Order: sequence, then structure tokens, then C-alpha cells
Amino acid sequence: MNLSQLFSILKARKWVAIPVFVLTVATAVVVSLLLPKQYVGTASILVDPRPDPIAGAVVADVRLNPAYVTTQVDVLRSPRVAQRVVRNLRLTENAETRDAWLEATGGEGSMEDWLVASLQKNLEIVPSAESNVIIVNYRAGSPQQAATIANAFVQAYLQTGIELRVDPARQFSNFFETRTKEARDRLEAAQSRLSAFQRQRGLIASDERLDIETARLQELSSQLVALQAVSAESAGRLAQASGGSADRTQEVLTNPLINSLKGQQAANEARLQELAARYGDQHPQVIEIKASIAETRRRIDAEVARVSSGVGVTAAVNRQREAQIRGSLEAQRARVLQMKQVRDEGAVLLRDVESAQRTYDTLLARLTQAGIESQANLSGTYQLATATPPAEAAFPNMLLNVAMAVFLGGLLALGMPMLLEVMDRRVRVPLDVVDALGLPMIGVMPRPDARRLLGRPAVPALQQRLLGQLPPPARGA
Repeated sequence: MNLSQLFSILKARKWVAIPVFVLTVATAVVVSLLLPKQYVGTASILVDPRPDPIAGAVVADVRLNPAYVTTQVDVLRSPRVAQRVVRNLRLTENAETRDAWLEATGGEGSMEDWLVASLQKNLEIVPSAESNVIIVNYRAGSPQQAATIANAFVQAYLQTGIELRVDPARQFSNFFETRTKEARDRLEAAQSRLSAFQRQRGLIASDERLDIETARLQELSSQLVALQAVSAESAGRLAQASGGSADRTQEVLTNPLINSLKGQQAANEARLQELAARYGDQHPQVIEIKASIAETRRRIDAEVARVSSGVGVTAAVNRQREAQIRGSLEAQRARVLQMKQVRDEGAVLLRDVESAQRTYDTLLARLTQAGIESQANLSGTYQLATATPPAEAAFPNMLLNVAMAVFLGGLLALGMPMLLEVMDRRVRVPLDVVDALGLPMIGVMPRPDARRLLGRPAVPALQQRLLGQLPPPARGA
């Protein structure tokens, strides 16, 4: 179908197309005038990513975190915010609202749930793609109601945001308060055990007895080593004295009396040799000198025996002193070990106190922070613009509805003639004959009423003909 055929059909069936177009536009205008007007109240919310003054943490920029804005939009659309709007505006106490609920539900179900569903149905949340602003639109039958409920949604959202932050902080505060009390009890019990242990063991905070006892232990150990050397030397001299070599011991050799007696004996022996050579062995002087020499030797032997016995006494004393020092050393070592054990037990108790103190300090700090957060009234979101009663209705939009009606009416004005033409096909232009018969067209006869128009002669018949191509010759012709 070409353009001339379309125009011919529309021209022939214009009494169908024009009424359809006019009826469509008129219906849109009438419906727009009859529909109740709807007004839209618009408010806006700013999501501010400034640092948290309490926790000190920086909230991520919402432009870099779309999920944060999506979360805020979901909170705005949540039933919790709508329920707060119902409670803040006291909609359940309004007689007209109650009548509307009774008419809609017949008194079945909860009036608050019905109001929440109605409010959410007329609520529109529009997050901005290029900023931190969220637009809140609410559609209502009156300008004042639209603005009031839009502002109520913003306020309910801000209050809900504070609750969502404060309620967990309060729960944490209660949790940390209980744990802090338990930690304080454990700290007091650990301190009591440490104090009782210190009193029982006689320990004080600045006790230096362990260092003193350790120094004494080292001193006794040094004395024992020295006495062991002296005792070993005494034992050696005693063994020498007991083995027949007593006259060669150091005590004997260094004894002045023995040395004097030995000198006297040597002098007597020299005189004896002189007298014996002069007078013979039986001379009285020789006999006297021999008696003197014998007495001197006896005295030397007695003195050597006495000195040797003194070596034994010295050795015994040294052994006794060594045994005493050894016993003192063992006792001191036992005392130091006991004190170290006591000190270690005290250190364990002290570490328990320190651990309990650290736990208590940590819990106390978290309790303080949670207590401050539970009293904070900041949510990081603020009302940027307050909704005001709109001057014009947002629905129905007369201009938009008429434009859409014109477009739809034009489609129907084109569609109805075409549909009728398909149902009742007629020949309106020469091309319709060719399409209908499938035969070539030789010419077009002039219209019977062809006359002169505006002083011009009628078009010659030859010029009114429309010549076509002859069909190909039939087979066998």
C-alpha cells in the first residue's frame, strides 16, 4: 500500500477517523477534569559523611559507596519509619482516617498496618546519582497533607536513624556494665589473695630480703671454699705428723722453742765430742754432758709431740668449721630457694592482679564509650529542605494527558479506517484495480462530471488516461 492509497482510504472514511480522534481527546480531557487532584509534597535529606566525633571513625563517602545510599533508601521505605509516622501524626486517632479504614477493610485487621501500607503506596524515594541528597516525595489529596506527611517521613527517618545507632549502643553499654562489674569483682578477689599471701609470708612491696639472703649465700659459699682449702692443708700436715715425719712439719720447723733446744743440743753434742776426746767416756763431765743431751732430746721430743698434737687439734677445728659452714650454706640455700618459691608464688598472684586490672581498664573504657554513644543524638543525616504545600496539582497533568490523547487518538484515527478497509475492501485508486484483478491497466476514463473549473477547459480525455504495461503474451498464443 502506497501513500496515495492511504490518503484515499482516509478521505473516504474520514467520518470514522474524525469522530474517533475527537472522542479520544474529549475523553482524556473529561477524565482529567473528573479525576481527583493529587498533590506532591517534596522534602530532601542530606547524608553527611563527616567524621564521627565520638568514635573518631570517618564514615566512607557515600558517592564512593552506593550501598550506603541504598541502605538509607531502604530504611526510608521500611515499615518501621511508616509506623513512626503513624504514631507521630496520631493518624489512628483521626475520625476520617478510621472511617476510611472501616470502609476499606470492614474493620478487619490492624488499622496501623493498613495505614502503613497506604502511606508506603504513596511514598516515592528518589536517591541522587551525583550527590549525597535523597528526595522524599509524598502524594496526597490536599497540598497541606502532602507536605505534612513528607516532612513526617523525614523526621521519622531521622529519629529511626538515631534509634538504630543508640539502641545497639545501649545494649553494648548494658553488656559492658555487667562485664565491668564481673571484672571488678575478679580484680578485687585477686588483690585480696595477693594481700593475704603477702601478709602470710611477710612480704612487702619493697622487700629486699631475697637479695640480702642471696648475697649471704654467696659469702658462705666463698667461706666454705676457703675453709676446704685450709682443712685440706691441715689434714695433710696431720697426716705428715702421724706418719713419723713430725719433726719435718712446718709447725715444728718454725717453733722457736724447738729450734732453741735443737741449738742447745747441737752445742752440747759438740762439747761432748771435745770432752770425750780429752777425758774419755767415763769422765764426770762427759757423763754430765751426755745426761744434758738426753734431757734436751727428751724435751725436743716432748715439744714435737706437743706441736704435732696441736696440728691435729687445728685439723679437727678446721674440719669442724668446715662442717659448720657447710651446714650454714645448705640452710642458707634452702632459705633462698624457699624465698624464691614464695616470690614466684607472689609473682603469679601479682600477674593475676595485673591481668585483672588490664581487663577491667579495657572494659571500663568500652563502657564509657558505649555510654556516650547511647546518649548521642547524631545520625549523620540531616533534613536539607522542608516540604511546603504545593501550589499546583501534580496529577492529573492536563497538558500531558491531552498530548497523550492526541497521540493515541491519531493512532486510533489511522487504525479504525484501516481496519474497516480490511473488512470491506473497495477500489479507490487505479492501483487498487491492478492489485485486485492482477491484470494490467490500459487507461483511466475521465469522470462523468469533468467540467471546466475556474474558467479552464476540461482536461482532454487523452491526458486523463493512465497507460499501463501489457501483460506478457500467453503461452501457445
